[in-house]
Amino acid sequence: MARFISITHDLSNGCDERGQQGAGMMIRRMMWVVLVVGLALIAAPFAMGLPDKAAGGQDMIDAFEPIMDEENVNTTVDYYYNVFVPLGEVAPAMSQENIDRFNGYLAGFGALGVDADNMVPLLAGAMNMPESDVQALMGAQFPAMSQTLEGLPQMEEDFNGLLGLMGANVVIFERVPAGLAHYEPLVTTMEAERENYDKVASLPDFRLFTWFFVIPGLILVAAAVTGLFFGTPKVTEEEKVTEEEKVTEEQRVQLAS
Repeated sequence: MARFISITHDLSNGCDERGQQGAGMMIRRMMWVVLVVGLALIAAPFAMGLPDKAAGGQDMIDAFEPIMDEENVNTTVDYYYNVFVPLGEVAPAMSQENIDRFNGYLAGFGALGVDADNMVPLLAGAMNMPESDVQALMGAQFPAMSQTLEGLPQMEEDFNGLLGLMGANVVIFERVPAGLAHYEPLVTTMEAERENYDKVASLPDFRLFTWFFVIPGLILVAAAVTGLFFGTPKVTEEEKVTEEEKVTEEQRVQLAS
């Protein structure tokens, strides 16, 4: 009985040693997996171009900061709806058709000025009066008409300048409705997404995101290297065979005795 117990104890010790060896091998395999995961974490951000992309994202956030400021967004919305949209209703009046019509009126002003210049000598002859007296009489009897006739040259010059400016910008005025339609989504998006911009801008600097991968990767690599090369000594195949032979020999001796 004592021999049986002794043999059983030796077999148990052999199993424990083999179990420890198996556990050690499993830990080493796990360390290799950890090493691969750590290296992948280090390599992934560079493979994705994350450093450059993150820097570009941070530059964009910084550049949009004054534009997406609450006061600036409110000012942009006010300009768009209270200035530019009403101007869009005026733009159709600046058409080439209307300019041609106004140029016709301007030509009438010129003809009226010629008739006014001819009218004074004609009246002076018919009334047998000097032209100066006729002009004085018209000024006294018809002051509004006289002032209008006297101002015709200046009016003609002013209208020429205005119509010239309108004519030079007809193509621009024609694009105003399309421009308002184009920029409306931009303005509405700025207004709707301003708070979301603040949330994104409050995140840590995007340039740090690369380190969120690299630092954990370095920690995993360090742990794996320590476990693989500086931890429990590696059990070689020769040591395993020798240990197994030793256990088997001890068992034989116990059985023989």
